Amino acid sequence: MSEQQKAQELRATVAESQAERSEIIFPGDTNSLGNLFGGKLMQFVDLVGAVAAYRHARAILVVTASMDHLDFVAPVHVGDLLILKASVNRAFRTSMEVGVKAMVEDPKTRALRHVCSAYVTYVAVDQSGQPVPVPPIVPETEHQKRRYQDAQRRRDGRSDEVARKREIRKTLTMDWHI
Repeated sequence: MSEQQKAQELRATVAESQAERSEIIFPGDTNSLGNLFGGKLMQFVDLVGAVAAYRHARAILVVTASMDHLDFVAPVHVGDLLILKASVNRAFRTSMEVGVKAMVEDPKTRALRHVCSAYVTYVAVDQSGQPVPVPPIVPETEHQKRRYQDAQRRRDGRSDEVARKREIRKTLTMDWHI
């Protein structure tokens, strides 16, 4: 049985790979205005997304291939409780698109305020770094089905953009930055 056939047999639901991470924001993670550094929030997004991808792929390793549509909606402040949730939107042959949503929870009311959303693509790899097949994802709810379809549209757009950038790089000379 090929690796692709094995992966097909391991079909998994979105719920089986969902991940959540919580962080209290401390002064060392913020700028002079007391707002969380964007790069630190990107790190948290990547980490929680990787957990969802690991769970789905059942692979030894996953690597981040791209992060796009990262939207900083509102600032995160010192002392805030940051909650990040991730789930696999769609699995392709060796890659997965993971959606991540970050929210701040008010400790008194438990109300959530949306602060960031992102789509991250991970690739499952073996110990030598070679891509390995991942199981298909089975969306169950209407929301999951919509995200599943949207992921294909985003992938098509990414593929077009990668091809465009590849062509541009072919024409660049050593003094391209001048």
